[in-house]
Amino acid sequence: MMGGIEAILFRQGRALFGWMPVLWAAGVLLYFQLRYEPGWQSACPIAVLGGTVLCAGWRRIGSRVAGFVLLLPALGFLDASWQAHRQTPMPALPSLSVVLSGTIRDVRDLGRESPDLFRQRLVVADAVFETGVDAGMSPLQRRLLLSLRSERPLSPGDRIRARALLHPPSPPFYPGGRDPQRRAWFDGTAGTGRILNEPVLIAQTTRRNPDLWRAAIARHIGETLPGQDGAIAATLLAGHDEGISRETRASFAASGLAHILAVAGLHLGLVMGAVFVALRQCLVFWPRIGLRLPCREIAALVALAVGAGYVLLTGAHLPALRSLGMAGLATCALLASRRVLSMRSLAIVALLLLIVSPVLVLDLSFQMSFAAVMALIAGYDVLRPVLRRDAERFRGRTSRRILHHVGLLALTSALAGGATLPLVMAGFGTVQPWFILANLVAVPLAGICVMPFGLLSLLAMSFGLASVPLTIMGLGIRAIRFLADHVAQSPFATVSVPLMPGWGIALYMAGLAGLCLWRGKARGLFLLPVSGAVLSFLFVAPPLVLVSPDAGLIAFRDGGVLHAGPHGALETPVLEAWQRAFALPVRPAAAHRGCTGEGCKLVLDGYPLILHFADGRSGADRSPCPPSASRAIVISRSPLPEPCPSRLSVDRFTVWRNGAVALYLHDGDPHERDPHGNGPVMVSDRSWRGTRLWVPPPGYRGKPNLPLARTE
Repeated sequence: MMGGIEAILFRQGRALFGWMPVLWAAGVLLYFQLRYEPGWQSACPIAVLGGTVLCAGWRRIGSRVAGFVLLLPALGFLDASWQAHRQTPMPALPSLSVVLSGTIRDVRDLGRESPDLFRQRLVVADAVFETGVDAGMSPLQRRLLLSLRSERPLSPGDRIRARALLHPPSPPFYPGGRDPQRRAWFDGTAGTGRILNEPVLIAQTTRRNPDLWRAAIARHIGETLPGQDGAIAATLLAGHDEGISRETRASFAASGLAHILAVAGLHLGLVMGAVFVALRQCLVFWPRIGLRLPCREIAALVALAVGAGYVLLTGAHLPALRSLGMAGLATCALLASRRVLSMRSLAIVALLLLIVSPVLVLDLSFQMSFAAVMALIAGYDVLRPVLRRDAERFRGRTSRRILHHVGLLALTSALAGGATLPLVMAGFGTVQPWFILANLVAVPLAGICVMPFGLLSLLAMSFGLASVPLTIMGLGIRAIRFLADHVAQSPFATVSVPLMPGWGIALYMAGLAGLCLWRGKARGLFLLPVSGAVLSFLFVAPPLVLVSPDAGLIAFRDGGVLHAGPHGALETPVLEAWQRAFALPVRPAAAHRGCTGEGCKLVLDGYPLILHFADGRSGADRSPCPPSASRAIVISRSPLPEPCPSRLSVDRFTVWRNGAVALYLHDGDPHERDPHGNGPVMVSDRSWRGTRLWVPPPGYRGKPNLPLARTE
């Protein structure tokens, strides 16, 4: 038996190296899935055991693989725990408006409401609150994200003083939903807010830094290319994407072109490719240089340097960093006359990123980026003999060569888009059937017209000659926008599907890794977990009732429709998140039979349901809980009287203690049951996430900003 397993492992050869980041990510994922905060003692024995097996059995491939299978997940688990514990605690933010002072780290222009009114988003660091409670406080070690309407634009490095209204990171809108509190815990954000008055400039920066350059470039682009063309150009050249409207994002997403709006591997590849081709052609133009110097290697090194500068200029986002790492390894391979793009280089980059920041395993852009590149490498590796044969057959005829390149472009779009399509379903709840056709036109336009002339405009800005290349770049962007709008309006451009559960995403990534990394005919067996993951949303029933984290919005499901109670503008994002998560149309609850503007009395799937929409904050009208409701489920926006003789009850105090609540009719994972032990199951956000570092206890508002004690 052991001999057969070792024979299989020997046949895999160097492909086993690609499983190292997968094993590391498995340990990280295990840490984040726990509902309690584990200690380092839980994984250390496994790590020691794995290291012992690895060292003792290094000469046997079976023991070596077993050692890595034990060691790498344990190290990933410990790395994730260490990253979580070294974060700065969340500070206490004032509940009312407060005067604060701080230093601007980054500025994002959101356009102008009028010729004299600028809309900006500021990243403020070292903030200090000017209140009696916070007098003498040390500057915050976390950042604040503040929106601003000002009469003059601000720049990174400026120190300002202003009155702002602050909010801590919001909890998930439903159990199992996107977790802003976890994201804020790891990215160093203390909260968000808006500035209420005109800021006072305390000190103006004189130091030139990349943030200031990005702001100046975005401002110059906006003056040359107004509207959405300039906003997209500022995104591609300076990393400022706040100016892109929701309508533009929706049309690009519906047409499968959303990746055009995110600085990632496509844009870096186009920039480096343009520099490489142009510089190499210029070098070989002179025979003395072309015959004496390694032109290809020189062009590759210069292209890598330009690519690194482009990544830093656009903000050094994760997809761009991943692509830059791949480009660096590809350049080293080219200099060493080795294979330029391989699964091993991708595994090295993925492992390094996960070691530095394990929480990236939960990031959708990280998952999509590596899934696309992994599928491209594996797909072209399998199809390489066929593609070489076709290239030889089409050589010599221009029309056939064009057809061959169009086929390669379609294959690239199919491989990358097919690998990321389930992740798009999991993150956005949509499917774009026409994405391959749209990319066949949009990607060449971006490679020929948009990115090369955008690069020229960056070089020409110092000389005041950027208007011409920016205008040509704008024409290409306008053509891509025209394509995105028309594809988005075509039939079945966007098909809504329920979001994939967390275990479905993990199953899909594991199956995709097996498809791309495993060698041999057994590779096809990994189609089973991939197919199961894509259909995983069919195994998760939508909830019967949903209650928002502040009980301001209550909705129930009946007949495949989500009926929402009365709510204000603050609850609109919550309702949109519910609709996107469960792919259900939304209608007002007042239009449902048995409902009025005050509440509902229904029977859903055989269970009596009483909903009360009145706020009751004034205390004059408390929510009704009649004795006849002993077998009913009572959901109230205001506090219920104690005791309430109901089968199951949820009110404002319930969500204050436990967060958002969902009621299910299946057994599922019942963290909280009704007193009778049967019927619907109540799942709260707190029971779903558990007791973790980033989950505040009820009533906790953050660590007080107490000043340091004076020394005697």
